[in-house]
Amino acid sequence: MDYIVRCTHRIWDERDVGLIYTHYTHNCVVYGTMGTVYNREDMVRDTIQRLVSFPERRGMATQVIWGGNEDEGFYTSHLVTGSGRHTQDGHLGPATGRTFVSRTVADCMVHENKIYREWIVADTLAILLQIGADHHAYADRIARGMFERGQLSLDIGENRRMIGQYPPESEPDLSIAGTDLERETLLWMHDVFNRRMFGRLKDVFAPNCQFHGPLMSELYGQAAVIHQTLGLMGSIPDAGFVPQHICSVPSEEGGTKVAVRWILEGHHLGYGILKHLGEPTGQRLQVMGISHLHYKDGKVVDEWRLYDELALMVQVRLGQMQAAR
Repeated sequence: MDYIVRCTHRIWDERDVGLIYTHYTHNCVVYGTMGTVYNREDMVRDTIQRLVSFPERRGMATQVIWGGNEDEGFYTSHLVTGSGRHTQDGHLGPATGRTFVSRTVADCMVHENKIYREWIVADTLAILLQIGADHHAYADRIARGMFERGQLSLDIGENRRMIGQYPPESEPDLSIAGTDLERETLLWMHDVFNRRMFGRLKDVFAPNCQFHGPLMSELYGQAAVIHQTLGLMGSIPDAGFVPQHICSVPSEEGGTKVAVRWILEGHHLGYGILKHLGEPTGQRLQVMGISHLHYKDGKVVDEWRLYDELALMVQVRLGQMQAAR
């Protein structure tokens, strides 16, 4: 979608922040990994703050996967690879002068050329680690601010992956899928994440697949995909997986690209790849994630999987503060 790419470029790279007033509705809701913004003016303020901290940052549009039409509106999933240097004191702390590269995915709902709802997953921890900032202190500061504002960690109880002593549901809800490939994607994701059938990944991914993960990890082959998936579930072993949205488009590179926005909910009960959370704490975690999948000849040849471990660090600290009060 040229509209989304041009809009993002002009706001973030050409510094025309005021385009937010004309490209977003006044009551647009933006869902992030560490909170929700309910009005356009807060979006303008937050954008300025990020531009101040990273004046040299440039965002490259990696791909846009979309669905919809003029009458009902469009849904876009925009993957951006940003790079820059931390040259100014700002919301991430004193300037270190170090360079960074990170990925962000923004999912937007657009009607009559205005964005009215957006979900943003930014790999903030990747930036903090690369610029040499104290990510634990930063997570503590964010959690402390939320705690003092009364934004408490809520444990909503069971995640409904299983009911009582029953096994997980054998079939997922496919109502959000619009094509056979989207239905197949939801089926294998349910098998892997809810039924714990991790071996299904060998059937789905090509032997020479690439995995582009959080913290700018670049991995290769089926074993790497299986390990990254096992590692995520190992940290949250009781997690339930719920897909929120799926769309797909033919790819100029051949095949089809599919975007899935998903939620993983559970408790920090085990060891896995979320090593920055430390020892298992038992705290409630909600992972907002987005996956872009590139299918060729019936197999996934690339996955871009994004979630922000820093947001999970904040959730753990917020839960601990609440328990200690």
